[in-house]
Amino acid sequence: MTRYLLRITSIAAALGLWQVLTEYDVDVWLRFSQFPTVTDVARAFAGRLAGPDYWTDLTDSLTRIVLGFLLAAVLGVAAGVLVARSRLAEDLLGPVLEVIRPIPAIALVPVAILLFPSNEQGIVFITCTAAFFPVLVSTRHAVRALVPVWEEAVRTMGGGRWRVLGSVVLPGALPGIFGGLSVGIGVSWICVISAEMISGQYGVGYRTWQDYTVVDYPGVFVGMVTIGVLGWVTSTAVELLGRRLTRWLPRTSYVPAARTPRVPRASRVPHAARATRAARTRAADGSAADSAAGPAADSAADSAAGHAPKQPTTEEAVPHDQLI
Repeated sequence: MTRYLLRITSIAAALGLWQVLTEYDVDVWLRFSQFPTVTDVARAFAGRLAGPDYWTDLTDSLTRIVLGFLLAAVLGVAAGVLVARSRLAEDLLGPVLEVIRPIPAIALVPVAILLFPSNEQGIVFITCTAAFFPVLVSTRHAVRALVPVWEEAVRTMGGGRWRVLGSVVLPGALPGIFGGLSVGIGVSWICVISAEMISGQYGVGYRTWQDYTVVDYPGVFVGMVTIGVLGWVTSTAVELLGRRLTRWLPRTSYVPAARTPRVPRASRVPHAARATRAARTRAADGSAADSAAGPAADSAADSAAGHAPKQPTTEEAVPHDQLI
């Protein structure tokens, strides 16, 4: 409960700071006088909710995100597993993927316009491309990091290639896969909004850009808030799904440890010195006792064991034929 209260407090503090800076037109290098106030954005947001265009734009953006992200998830996981498990696939697909990967997905807008007959398909293609590479890289690294003993155990029990894939590879790589999916959903929102601004006809990004062109700044912030909330909801959904599918993983939570009372420095140093002197005294006493009791202890041990005391060997005790 305390954590949720802290989160709500942080959001309220940010909104309050925004209201104060814009209400009093604070201009200290940053020009907050150009920003709309929180109340202006709230009024514009309430007006949008009452109209049909807002919900149409919301539905279009969500449809593009869902389609593009699902395609990227399926293709990214499949390609990542294939490249990680097959040397032939790595040699054939690896160079091509590594050349395309650094290209920003938004730079593929002209390619999408040329390839696809409609803007809708082009935006889905850009969204899919944006999420594909984070999923691919995370899956590849997760599969390569698996312990070989697991696969050997399945093969020892008679499991084949598909059994290893379903019982070892995919379950073991799930944490890494969902890490890539969490990154991919955020990148997808960035690219779908940018694509809608450039070549879209509907959508949250398209409406936000139209508000900017007509100098409707409260409408621009309504679009920004909508994008942020949608991104947070979809990222949370991916994270919750990942936790559900990897519930066998140990979960850790931060629990602050109890602090031990701090000993003042003046009393800590003499105590350490006394402990050191006592240890040295005990060591010296133990060494002296061992030295004094050594011969007597050895003699007593020999007598207890039934051995006769050792006599010095002289030439008279040795037969004459064995003298050298």
